[in-house]
Amino acid sequence: MAAITRLRLAKRASFVSPLATRTFSSSQVNAPPYAAASFRRVSPRDNLSKRCVQWVFLGCPGVGKGTYASRLSNLLAVPHIATGDLVRDELASSGPLSSQLSEIVNQGQLVSDEIIISLLSKRLAAEEAKGELGFILDGFPRTIKQAEILEGVTDIDLVINLKLREDVLLEKCLGRRICNQCGGNFNVASIDIKAENGSPGMVMAPLLPPANCVSKLITRSDDTEPVVKERLRIYREMTQPVEEFYRSRGKLLEFNLPGGIPESWPKLLHALNLDDYEDKRSAAA
Repeated sequence: MAAITRLRLAKRASFVSPLATRTFSSSQVNAPPYAAASFRRVSPRDNLSKRCVQWVFLGCPGVGKGTYASRLSNLLAVPHIATGDLVRDELASSGPLSSQLSEIVNQGQLVSDEIIISLLSKRLAAEEAKGELGFILDGFPRTIKQAEILEGVTDIDLVINLKLREDVLLEKCLGRRICNQCGGNFNVASIDIKAENGSPGMVMAPLLPPANCVSKLITRSDDTEPVVKERLRIYREMTQPVEEFYRSRGKLLEFNLPGGIPESWPKLLHALNLDDYEDKRSAAA
């Protein structure tokens, strides 16, 4: 907790949040061919490369928070902090919390606020020591209590709420694979849902590994159908109220994923007014 407090003081002294004065438009953008992918656009920002962002990604397990948070982290050159990775790193470390975390994760339960905050504090302390500013949080906060703690110690600019239909979420979670050698994340699920009864179809191609990783793929212990369904149930009960917490504060941007990365990434950049920013970064590279 001390690390988070220090982070607040350092940030307030060193920069002004790029979205501190931003507003959302009141209208929803629903343009073909992605009418199902409604979102509210963020107001334009200038000189983004000279500023830091403090963003949060929300969404059900398996929705792709890590994928899109990581891409934005690379684009904006700010740290991507995934609490799921913090938990897995602690599990692999055989540290004092390892056995306790193992039981919690294998049962599909949420890790307690105290443990998550402890792990996050350690990560933020390491970030501060390296002189990093700004962050994109992935997987935190998951409860109202966590959101209130975070609200009290730092100024979150924007909360991006990724949404995807539940049957697709389940299929995606069951298709996740990890290379036990390089640590790469892949997905063998091939999703092709036909449009019917006025609902749009959805296609998501698998994210297949390179040939040298194929024989080394493993499935996460918590990616079983009973555990995934339990995690989705817990999310509905405990984490969706966090959406309303940020919605009431005018910080929530809701984005319904229209498909896989090729379809969703450019539309997410459009929702964030980062279309031109990516073009400029590419041109400068």
